Amino acid sequence: MNNSSCFVAVEFVEDVNVKGYTYWYICNFSNAEEGDKVIAPLGRHNNVQEGVIRRVLFADDEHAPFPIHYIKSIRKLIKKEDGSV
Repeated sequence: MNNSSCFVAVEFVEDVNVKGYTYWYICNFSNAEEGDKVIAPLGRHNNVQEGVIRRVLFADDEHAPFPIHYIKSIRKLIKKEDGSV
């Protein structure tokens, strides 16, 4: 797939209000993997929070896991093996 984007399902494990749910994001970091941490906007006020990637999916916009015009973007990737971006 040449025109595919990286989508990640993120769980915000430290937020008791949404723990156990995953939210889809577009991820512009090519090396994202399950278990990596991310900083991403959450909720209608886009407060940034730390979450954990639970699933990585490569798909074109037509086959995105959620309507593309509602998907927000990951702000920062924190690799699980060394803690770096």
